[in-house]
Amino acid sequence: MQLRSNDFSDQQPIPEALAFGRPGADGEPCVLSANRNPHLAWSDAPTGTRSFALLCIDGDVPTVGDDVNQPGRRVPASLPRTEFVHWLLVDVPGDQREIAQGACSDGVTAHGKREPHGPQGSRQGLNDYTGWFAGDAAMAGDYLGYDGPCPPWNDDRLHHYRFVLCALDVARLDLPPRFGLADVRTAMQGHVLAEATLTGTYTLNPALRR
Repeated sequence: MQLRSNDFSDQQPIPEALAFGRPGADGEPCVLSANRNPHLAWSDAPTGTRSFALLCIDGDVPTVGDDVNQPGRRVPASLPRTEFVHWLLVDVPGDQREIAQGACSDGVTAHGKREPHGPQGSRQGLNDYTGWFAGDAAMAGDYLGYDGPCPPWNDDRLHHYRFVLCALDVARLDLPPRFGLADVRTAMQGHVLAEATLTGTYTLNPALRR
């Protein structure tokens, strides 16, 4: 199975329009961006595919946030890292082969999207901006669907965003109404016929953007 995008190639930078945050025109380290989901298309799904699940995960997120986005400080590349979920899309019909740019997300929605757009019959889970904004009264809420990259602007590590498409032998995953990554991984066990991965990179660190 193959997964591709018209917006970026594997291991290449993700455009700013697909990010949650971008550098500001007046020198700000980060301002809100267009936050559009990328175009994605896939082929060669195996026989017996009844649905697809799509995950987007950044595996380069700092495990300690003391220095994150703090002026005069840096997040060292050597710091241990963990996962941050940007998109959980499940129950995509088995005959679907493409998602257009901006079809599922177009702009930042304060407090999170309530009913994000997606392919007919699909469901979208909680991404990790839900936890990130939990203490921010202006932004707190349940963030469903796609919300793009916004890594720390002082992080010395380039972030990698893995879009993973799973072909499944079931039409609908057994998930709770409010589901996250652990729920999806558990529900998919024993049902994955094939996987395809496309990885894009993104950074807000001026030193890494040169």
